[in-house]
Amino acid sequence: MDWDTAGHKRLLELNEIKEFRAQTYENSKLYKDKTKRWHGNRIMPMQFEPGQQVLLFNSRLKLFPSKLKSCLLGPLKVAQVYPHGAVSIKDLKKGITFKVNGQRLKHY
Repeated sequence: MDWDTAGHKRLLELNEIKEFRAQTYENSKLYKDKTKRWHGNRIMPMQFEPGQQVLLFNSRLKLFPSKLKSCLLGPLKVAQVYPHGAVSIKDLKKGITFKVNGQRLKHY
């Protein structure tokens, strides 16, 4: 067997592997984009207005890092809605007003 023919064959195999890797990368990128669009279309934007009652999703880590305790606090009253997604809410029992991310709220 000629050394030049063996080297040429190996070079062709390496090029095929590179093409396959590029196609795989492109397919995974297309799949991720398609999945992001699918999930993005199903996210329902929450619209809040001052005076509405809401529940606050409160999550915190317990003693062990693997334990995540979450609960809904409320009802709380919406005081002000900011254009960038933050919402100022007021605790009616304590009289405290604080600002939270609007994604942590749920309609009461």
